[in-house]
Amino acid sequence: MSYKCVICGKGASSGNTVSHSNKATKRLFRPNLQRLSIDINGNKKRRYVCTSCIKSNKVKKSI
Repeated sequence: MSYKCVICGKGASSGNTVSHSNKATKRLFRPNLQRLSIDINGNKKRRYVCTSCIKSNKVKKSI
C-alpha cells in the first residue's frame, strides 16, 4: 500500500535538505496521514486519510 490519502490522493513529494554549508541532499516531504475507520459506500473500512481532508469534512467517520 502506498503512502497516499484515499480521498484526495495526496502523497509524498521530494525536495532537498539544505545544510548550513548550503549542501543539498534529497529528502521526502510526507503528508500527515491518519488511519481512520471510514464509510465507503456504506461499508466500514480502515484507510489512511490526510488531516486536511479530516478537518474539511471530506470524509465520513464510521463509529
